[in-house]
Amino acid sequence: MRKVTKGFAPLVALALVAAACGGDDDAADEPSEPPAEDTADEPTGDTADEPTEDTADEPTEDTADEPTEDTADEPSEDTGGQEPAEEIVTDFGVTEDTIRIGLNADLSGLFAPLVTQITDAQQVFWEIVNDNGGIAGRQVELVIIDNAYDVPTHLENYAEMADESEEGVIFFSQSTGSPHTAATAEDLVDDDLIAIPLSWYSGFADPGIGQNVMELYTNYCIEAMNGIEYLAGENGATTLGIVSFPGEYGQDGAQGAKIAAEALGLEIVYDGEGAVVPGSDQTPVITELVAADPDLVWATLNPTTLAEVLGGAYQQGLRALWSGNSPTWNYQLLATDLGPIADEVFHYSTYTALWGAIDSPGMTEMIEGMRAKRPDAVLSDTYIVGWTEGLATKAVLEQAAANGDMTRAGVVKAFNEVEVDMKGLAPDQSWFGEPNDFIVRESYIYDVVLDEFDAGATVSDDDVGTGHVLEVGPYSGSIAEGYDFQEACFSG
Repeated sequence: MRKVTKGFAPLVALALVAAACGGDDDAADEPSEPPAEDTADEPTGDTADEPTEDTADEPTEDTADEPTEDTADEPSEDTGGQEPAEEIVTDFGVTEDTIRIGLNADLSGLFAPLVTQITDAQQVFWEIVNDNGGIAGRQVELVIIDNAYDVPTHLENYAEMADESEEGVIFFSQSTGSPHTAATAEDLVDDDLIAIPLSWYSGFADPGIGQNVMELYTNYCIEAMNGIEYLAGENGATTLGIVSFPGEYGQDGAQGAKIAAEALGLEIVYDGEGAVVPGSDQTPVITELVAADPDLVWATLNPTTLAEVLGGAYQQGLRALWSGNSPTWNYQLLATDLGPIADEVFHYSTYTALWGAIDSPGMTEMIEGMRAKRPDAVLSDTYIVGWTEGLATKAVLEQAAANGDMTRAGVVKAFNEVEVDMKGLAPDQSWFGEPNDFIVRESYIYDVVLDEFDAGATVSDDDVGTGHVLEVGPYSGSIAEGYDFQEACFSG
């Protein structure tokens, strides 16, 4: 293994790093990024149930206790979907002219800067769908409620949006958080609702946990297998260090790292699974990691904690390669003193193509859409997550409309039939059959390149980047390809 030997960077200013990460110092299992300029007015803090403008003051009509039939006046003008049936049965959340979709989103909690960008991209997606006729002649209305990254609040929001009336929703196109989504998983089945989690826990592919959870992309466990196999192979690593948070995020990623290490014959010289408690003093972890001197470190942290551990270990002389599960990294770290270190040692593993990194129909549509609707929004890769949430939701609803059944039960049926074309933004995906057959096994590895980072760039700027150069992807290594998925890699 060739250790990194480029010039020693200045001491990391962790305070600057923390500030760049949106102040998620206390605890977190996913990254924070700065909010887009146009999302600055998103609801925060005290009111967790404020809808966005497009959901405010909508008329309350008679409760739809029974399914009703109606005729779709005109087919959707969005040529990407199927033609709706002439007669469509509906019950809750769908009227003759409106389809209500719920987002139980963190708009004021630990991950608000990230989630506001993801939510904003999804809003743009639906604005464009509506401009083109909506779905089955109906306009899509988003019901966005803040969960403040709090499980009890998430449950309250869920109950409100799951209401069996026209004021309820037909689908959750975002459910922020692993424990939050898991807390509603049984209710989703009981209520005939589907939710897309903003989480990549492997348990959501297990029908015993996530029967009605529509997880997008690969999961933390398989992502770790791919990242370690690729980076160890490219760099001749023979020893591995693992640093992770406790719980479904950190330990799911750590389990994938251990599966990869065993398959590749890597020696785990430091096992810090669940040892990194966000907000605590990381000195003991750093000291043990440096003493173990691994060739490669796999991290399942949040960006602020990554900056503490990576910066501290580098300062103490560790010259390993680093990577980790996608929420570990935030490109805005490149604007801090950690930037040169990350450029030198860090490789970004993630689930989708990044902004402008590839030429595909989906990338063109997303960039043109963001520029048309949010021209001053700060440049960010996270818009792709919101955009693909929209693509997946739209595919399910169009399938239900084509089936002539937009009741909640009909949408669940459509979820189990649909294949989503991600238009090159991520691997295409379906959810029917056995989990071992449909789980996504592909991910992406990017080199972090400081010269490719443009601080302050907006979506309207050409030839700018977020500091990433594609190394490989969509990539599925031999370990992930051969992995027999029968249950969650980690169960707490």
